[in-house]
Amino acid sequence: MVQVIGAGLPRTGTSSMKAALERLGFGPTYHMFEFLSHPEHMPRWSHAVYDDPVDWDYVLQGYGSGVDWPFSYFWRELAAAYPQAKVVLNDRDPHSWYTSMSSTMFGFVATLRGDVAMPSPDEGWMDMDRMIAMMRILWTSLFGQCDHEPDEQEAVTAFRRHRAAVVEAVPAERLLVYELGQGWGPLCEFLGAAEPDTAFPHLNDTEAMHGVVADLAAGRKVTTPFS
Repeated sequence: MVQVIGAGLPRTGTSSMKAALERLGFGPTYHMFEFLSHPEHMPRWSHAVYDDPVDWDYVLQGYGSGVDWPFSYFWRELAAAYPQAKVVLNDRDPHSWYTSMSSTMFGFVATLRGDVAMPSPDEGWMDMDRMIAMMRILWTSLFGQCDHEPDEQEAVTAFRRHRAAVVEAVPAERLLVYELGQGWGPLCEFLGAAEPDTAFPHLNDTEAMHGVVADLAAGRKVTTPFS
C-alpha cells in the first residue's frame, strides 16, 4: 500500500528523498533508477499509461512510496487511488533545476525525437521502443513538445507550472513542499515519524545519471546507485 507520493520532478533531490523515505520505514521507494534497472517492470508502467482503469496495486506491487518519473508523472491518479497517502513535492530553484536537467536528461531529447537511433540492447534487457515511447509521453506532458531541447525560459516555466498544479490540487494538510537542506524536521513532522539520529541523506546522482545515459546510448543494461 502506497503511503507517500512523491510529486516532484526529476533532478529535485529525488535520490536523497528515496533514501530518506526508506530510512523512515516508508519503503521500498520507487525511483526512475528502479524503473531503468528492472526491465520486468515495463508491463506494469505500460498498463499505467495505456489502460483504463489502472490497477495501481499491480503497478506498485511491493512498494510503499515513490519519487521521480515515471511514478511522479501519475501524482494526480495516485493521490486519488490512495487517499490516505501523504504527498511530498520536492522543490528547488527552477533555474538551478534547468542547469541540472540540461547537463543530464536533456541529452536524451534527440533520442526521443528519433534523431539518434538507439542500439539493440543487451539480450533480456529493456524494450527500448516501449521505453522511449513512454518517455516521450512524460516529456511532452511537462514541456509540451519534444522536438527540441527546452531553453531556460521554457524549462523554468514548465517547472513553475508543475509546482503550481500540485499546490493547487492537493489540500494543504496533505502536502509538504520540501527543499533539500531542510533536514529531517519538516519531513518527519509531516509524516509523523521519529527523527533518525543520522544525517539526512545527500546523494549527488549527477554522475550516476551520466552513467545511465551512457548505458542507454550503448545498449547496455543500466547500472544505478541502487542496483
